[in-house]
Amino acid sequence: MTDSIDPALDDAPEQLRVRAEKRRRLLESGIDPYPVQLPITSTIEEVRDKYGNLEAGEETQDIVGVAGRVVLARNAGKLCFATLQDGAGRRLQVMLSAREVGEESLTRYKADVDLGDHLFVSGRVISSKRGELSIMANTWALASKALRPMPKTYVAEDGTEIGLAEDTRVRRRYLDMIVRPAAREMVRVRAAVVRSLREYFHEADFVEIETPMLQVLHGGAAARPFSTHMNAYDTELFLRIAPELFLKRAVVGGVERVFEINRNFRNEGADSSHSPEFTMLEAYEAYGTYDTMAQRTREMIQKAARDVFGTEIVTLSDGTEYDLSGEWTSISLYSAISEAVGKEVTAQTPREELVALLDEEVPDHYGPGKVAEVLFEKTVGDKLYAPTFVRDFPEDSSPLTRAHRSQPGVVEKWDLYVRGFELATAYSELVDPVVQRTRFEEQALVAAAGDAEAMVLDEDFLEAMEYGMPPAGGMGMGLDRLLMALTGEGIRETITFPLVKRLDS
Repeated sequence: MTDSIDPALDDAPEQLRVRAEKRRRLLESGIDPYPVQLPITSTIEEVRDKYGNLEAGEETQDIVGVAGRVVLARNAGKLCFATLQDGAGRRLQVMLSAREVGEESLTRYKADVDLGDHLFVSGRVISSKRGELSIMANTWALASKALRPMPKTYVAEDGTEIGLAEDTRVRRRYLDMIVRPAAREMVRVRAAVVRSLREYFHEADFVEIETPMLQVLHGGAAARPFSTHMNAYDTELFLRIAPELFLKRAVVGGVERVFEINRNFRNEGADSSHSPEFTMLEAYEAYGTYDTMAQRTREMIQKAARDVFGTEIVTLSDGTEYDLSGEWTSISLYSAISEAVGKEVTAQTPREELVALLDEEVPDHYGPGKVAEVLFEKTVGDKLYAPTFVRDFPEDSSPLTRAHRSQPGVVEKWDLYVRGFELATAYSELVDPVVQRTRFEEQALVAAAGDAEAMVLDEDFLEAMEYGMPPAGGMGMGLDRLLMALTGEGIRETITFPLVKRLDS
């Protein structure tokens, strides 16, 4: 089978056209540059583990077949060198000599193989005269021809690593993973953290379920939803902003310890700690409280740190250490505000007084509780570096939360702050359907006043609650933010393929 260079490549960069021409030539000569299978016998890791102790110049007669991406190459006369890299970044040197593979084969290698290609070689395992573990090839074959050249990365004279621009790293994460070990490591760290969280819940006898991504009503959080249209039902649907109301339905149904790790979608801004599409962990435990969920949250985060990094004192990307060990501090939201502004502030403080303390304009539909939360963020929130539970929030801004058992005007809710940002939240859940209906109706008034993030009244959820929901504690934590806390990276680095604005828009 043969084909010609795509006409669309006529104006392409020279390297792309040259590589496309090589592909065409290979096909015309009967060589498939993308074979379906190769006689691989060993991975690069297996070769390094088994033969890593060879002395310089030592040779074996053991034949192995390995494959990897060509990341370094040096062609010199009758002896060529290449370095193959596997998906984890492990590398192995390959040597191709005219004596071992033949003059014609070596000539074809020089003509056909470029940096970035996937290459298969079979040959003896040896150690070079310089002590480099190598394969002395007797045969080779292209495993996949790369039509585009790899991006250039290098170390400047001052020792600075020159790599991909941040925008390129995010838009073309596959390139980032090819050239930057930290990008590949983040994928593995993320997977290991998710596995640790699941193990924690399974060991605690929680059941993992999946709840709808498409919902007829958006609920469970205060956020703007994404909307879509379902042709089959001719109805408007929403991408979920939270799984909460369906997980609570499961608790009503008798699944008394339940959790979910899955995607949420919020039609809001994107910055270093917010993404419109993100992964959320939510869990609910019958007969638990927000105190129960505080203990569980601390335990699961500390377990994840131990499982993935071997310690509860993690090293961040800037080289500093962050201590997640031991018990964590708890503070009261209103007490923290009072200390920050030098004046007592309570749930009964009038809205106008809170606005004066904030000293900035706020939307008219913000109630006193919402203003108090904004005041907290401005004066305290971003200063909470060590893990800190901020407890007991305003009632009028927490419509799904049980009223505090001893403090009027507040609810049993905490937010967990780490390194100055909010990581998780938990409630003693509101389970009285009559009070819940009243809270939803109050939210409807807030929405009518202009709050696009206000919750809607969900009759189906209220009906479920009317069958009796046991007392429960519930918690939610952004997985992407947990990775931020454990690694020190921004949210777009912790999400493997983050949503980014199109270049042509």
